Amino acid sequence: MDILAAGAAAVMEAVHTSLTGLDALFLEDARLDAGGPAADATGGKVSGPATSGAAGYAAVDVIQRKLDNRLERLALTSRLEAQLAAVKARDVAEIMELQQAMTPPGASLADRSFDEVSVVEEIAGVLTVSSASAGALVMQSRKICSLPPAMNALACGAISWMHARIIADETEGLDRSGAEALVAHFFNPDSPKPARAAAPGELIPARFRRKVRVWRERHHPETLEKRHAKGRADRRMEYAPDRDGMAWVSLYLPGDTACAIWNKATDFARGLQGPTEPRTLAQLRSDIASGLLLGGGTGQAANGDSRGHIDGEVPTPRTEVLVTVPVFALLGLTDEPALLDGYGPIPASMARKLTSDGAGSFYRVLVDPRDGAPLEIGRTSYRLTKAMRKVLQLRDGKCTFPGCSNHSLDTETDHLTAWHHGGTTGISNLGQLCRKHHHLKHASGWTPGRAQQNEPPGWTSPTGRYYPAERHDWESPQWPPIPEATREYDAPAHTQKAGLHPSVRLSPETSPSRLLDPDVFAPDDPVWEDFYAMPIRLPQDPLAKWEPDPVPI
Repeated sequence: MDILAAGAAAVMEAVHTSLTGLDALFLEDARLDAGGPAADATGGKVSGPATSGAAGYAAVDVIQRKLDNRLERLALTSRLEAQLAAVKARDVAEIMELQQAMTPPGASLADRSFDEVSVVEEIAGVLTVSSASAGALVMQSRKICSLPPAMNALACGAISWMHARIIADETEGLDRSGAEALVAHFFNPDSPKPARAAAPGELIPARFRRKVRVWRERHHPETLEKRHAKGRADRRMEYAPDRDGMAWVSLYLPGDTACAIWNKATDFARGLQGPTEPRTLAQLRSDIASGLLLGGGTGQAANGDSRGHIDGEVPTPRTEVLVTVPVFALLGLTDEPALLDGYGPIPASMARKLTSDGAGSFYRVLVDPRDGAPLEIGRTSYRLTKAMRKVLQLRDGKCTFPGCSNHSLDTETDHLTAWHHGGTTGISNLGQLCRKHHHLKHASGWTPGRAQQNEPPGWTSPTGRYYPAERHDWESPQWPPIPEATREYDAPAHTQKAGLHPSVRLSPETSPSRLLDPDVFAPDDPVWEDFYAMPIRLPQDPLAKWEPDPVPI
């Protein structure tokens, strides 16, 4: 309990510091209203331009300072909320520990279970939440408290409670060592392989969840192939009535199927949009899905009015979905997950099927087996020198505006420094923006920074606050196992030029059936370009003979 008490004392000290900063900002606002000098969050006076007027500041200066003041208060309030969430989580976890300590050692399993349910109900009553919500809070609080790096980040306000909940959710089902490894990757810069991208607290929760889930899927002790096979058995449709005569219908499906349904509905919806179409894209998707399921056509009107059907052929734009797959997974040498744009990690067998079995709208993106960076799309180009748009899609991954999650294929290419202001058409002066943020950039003071070949631009807001770029956290692909005997094999130069490339099995005449060590080839060795030019021979899909369970009549 001494350690817990010390931790609680540190959290409360951080809370008092945040409260002191908030108090100083509120006092400053009162001085501005009274015409006195401004002050910073520590209570020090802020010097300003000498202007006329009783207040000593021009009206515009006071208004600007008030705006900045409220932004600073928002930041401090957010930090305080996280710190108080840490206090709350610690108390919830300790309540459960204290209840267990009060349970007699000889109590039966049923008695222990009732005692735990009772204290969860007590927490629900104190917080005025449902039993299910209280139970979820207990689970999340105990999980976060068991992972000190995540708890410390929450306690100092570096992450929000929403970020902490993501850690609790995504470590569910992992053993202790697996959970600790996940947390260390994102919160411990001294870990063997720390995250190289933005800090967790700098990412909006949805983006943070995606990064955590990708890491979890790649390092889960059970392969994604096996977990996906189990998950397919749980596919289902759910129905939930809602208010105002509305309801929700949802499908739990394999990721590629769900993604294809969404993309097809979106394509039809965009084909129906026009000057005479009053419905929004979201309304059109809903109407199209309803029409297709009920046999009413893709133009089914809202409110079930079949007269809303639009005669004539509906133009169907070609969908482009990127499937990033490590080359060795594509070859069937590893079970490393691939990434489906707009969804996340998928089994390698699913990626192989999407990119080779007639799914023409899915574009295969291979990654460098040395560092995980994207290399090329399909077989048309190796270095992408003739496909700048594709290069940007791979580099940025989404709209580059802070916090935006619009995917690459829904964005527009923008000159960071305008062409008429001397901007060039090069990777370092190009970025992706969704339509909303593209318009915002040209109509406001939001300014992008300079991009890099492998890094999107950061942004500066009209108030001068800088938001760094969300860098990619590429992770080196998994190499198939190479026997030690092979590492000592020195392939002659003429054998390399004859087509014996890294990870390609040697012929019996040349060597035993072994894999060449890729470290013997320099990064700029032509053997790599030859390697990626080879035709892909896909292994057999392990789920090809899978049959669904018979549905009872």
